[in-house]
Amino acid sequence: MDKDATGRLTALEETLAHQARMIDDLSEIVARQGAELDRLARRLGMLMEAEAQRQLDTGGTIPLADQRPPHY
Repeated sequence: MDKDATGRLTALEETLAHQARMIDDLSEIVARQGAELDRLARRLGMLMEAEAQRQLDTGGTIPLADQRPPHY
């Protein structure tokens, strides 16, 4: 191979290596965000259950979140 082809091949290999690393980094970020979303969804569910229970404990019959809006 001539110098020009070798240089282009080296440049392509470098670009591919950078892209592979970027894909791995982005994959890790997406996995962490998915785990964080799952954790936040569980916490939100617990908070909603706790609030519904608090509303029932204070004498309400139906939790406010389950009641129909007054304009129905």
